Amino acid sequence: MPDSEAFVGDTEPFRRELLAYCYRMLGSVDDAEDVVQETYLRAWRSYDAFEGRSSVRTWLYRIATNASLNVLNRHIRRVLPSGLGGPEPDPEAAPVPAGSGAAWLQPFPDAMLGPDRSDPADLTIARETLRLALIASLQYLPGPQRAVLLLRDVLAFPAAEVATLLGTTTVSVKSTLQRARARLRELSPRPDDIAPPSAPEARKLLEQYIAAFHNADATALERLLSRDATLQATPYRNWFAGNRTCVPYLRRWVLGAPGDWRMRPTSANGQPAAVAHLGGRPYGIVLLTVADGHISHIVSFNDPALVPRFPDHGPL
Repeated sequence: MPDSEAFVGDTEPFRRELLAYCYRMLGSVDDAEDVVQETYLRAWRSYDAFEGRSSVRTWLYRIATNASLNVLNRHIRRVLPSGLGGPEPDPEAAPVPAGSGAAWLQPFPDAMLGPDRSDPADLTIARETLRLALIASLQYLPGPQRAVLLLRDVLAFPAAEVATLLGTTTVSVKSTLQRARARLRELSPRPDDIAPPSAPEARKLLEQYIAAFHNADATALERLLSRDATLQATPYRNWFAGNRTCVPYLRRWVLGAPGDWRMRPTSANGQPAAVAHLGGRPYGIVLLTVADGHISHIVSFNDPALVPRFPDHGPL
């Protein structure tokens, strides 16, 4: 039997970063937690045979990467509604469920990164590389490209170490990385200067957004959204682009009456977010992108099962 105390001491410090890595790979907190659990189970079973030819961290990442690639081979790509087609031009259009064939991205609670990172800069980098637009783009890369990009550009593993980890050559790693970077540039337009959730601008706009929903105030929302804002909500297929389309849709189909919605502030994917309740029942998570003094993107995850994952930072 492996030495339990030694195993925990060697492996536990990497659990949080492995979870974030698996989430970037898979786009799902549920899948990431399953893969991390599988990783630690496999590591425990083979701990006595671990000979230290690589670091414990590299060894764990090898197990986690293989497990993640196995999941990707079995599942369809996770998307947001914007990944299913163009925006809906009619703000009066009713929400259209996408059906059981769609697999949705999930938001990642910032609290899962933990407060115990030794370098605050590391935490900032981790949050930036978890932004929802990046995670959505990563899902379009083939699994091996996704792994190489994350291991090299996000986690800064040397190319030779990535080659050993993936069972390939350094030349292959460099070639795969070039293709992944090129594809990601195609998928991801130039990023906005996004305000982090701790920025005063982001906190203020989140508070105003929450107040607008509490009061069912469409006029207030119109002031908060940028001219080219986008609005999408899982599990619905149709989504909206432009303030003039988003606000009428919210007024017609979402806001309801004052008091229908109750929200608490939180943060997810390095962005301001809200834990939402509708009609006194858990609704899900609403994630905002704040840039240039306005809300530029709203993604609403209508999934009550997400609510317990997110600590809130204010009164209901």
